[in-house]
Amino acid sequence: MTVETVRDLLVDPRYQRSITTPEMEVGYVDRGSGPILMMVQAWGPRPGSTASLVYSKVFEMLESRFRCIAVDLPNYGLTGPVEYHEPVHDVAVRGVLAVMDHLRIDKAPIVGSSMGATTAIDLALANPERVESLLIGACHASTGGDPYLITPFPSEVFRLFGELDEAPDDEDRLRRFLRALWYDESLVTDDLVAAMQAMRTDHADHGEADRQSVSVPHSNMAALAELAMPVTVVHGRSDRMVPFEQALAIGSYIPHADVRLLGQCGHWPSYERPDAFVDAVLSSVQV
Repeated sequence: MTVETVRDLLVDPRYQRSITTPEMEVGYVDRGSGPILMMVQAWGPRPGSTASLVYSKVFEMLESRFRCIAVDLPNYGLTGPVEYHEPVHDVAVRGVLAVMDHLRIDKAPIVGSSMGATTAIDLALANPERVESLLIGACHASTGGDPYLITPFPSEVFRLFGELDEAPDDEDRLRRFLRALWYDESLVTDDLVAAMQAMRTDHADHGEADRQSVSVPHSNMAALAELAMPVTVVHGRSDRMVPFEQALAIGSYIPHADVRLLGQCGHWPSYERPDAFVDAVLSSVQV
């Protein structure tokens, strides 16, 4: 792949859309046909990671069955810039709901990974009538994280993210961050790093807005038992950002939840184990 081809994965002009709300521009991908499947992107190097990239390997397997609507997180991709002083996932929920309202989607299955999964949890707790089912994972339940029983905190990836944030133009730091974010280091190609870095440069105002923001911690753990819709948790066994013990903790608070641990998988299951991720989607969504 060339850098230009990879750039199309980050923001594919064929499918990329956006809406403008009073708060911010919200970017999203719209591809496929059939029943709606709402998707929220995963955390990564902002703003260079996008919903289009996170789910790039599963879209082709899903779009013959679903109309996939995948939303960029605040200050990622084409969403933003927005400065906030509240739980960041509340901001993200407003972005997802704005897209759903714009497209006249009353209710849908919600798929989220990492920060997108915590956003999905927040949305389901605040607006259960909008959520048919949840597929989440690689996440904490709460804004600001949840207590770890075994794994040291901060995690390796979180520390590398802090180093990258101190020097956002440093491609070597971006490369180190991605190699820790994913299990398979061969996924971190020079073209991908260059394309991500170009996206970060082109939307530097998103990164700056995020650095000026303050995300207020808010715990959802005790409220998880309120979730009545079907819940599936998909988590990488080798996730070095959010350890898989968090998947077990979330599952323990939601007695009816199914938990899947994927071997040889890091923080982006949809990107690293797309076949297994799609299998989980098809098993969890009733059509």
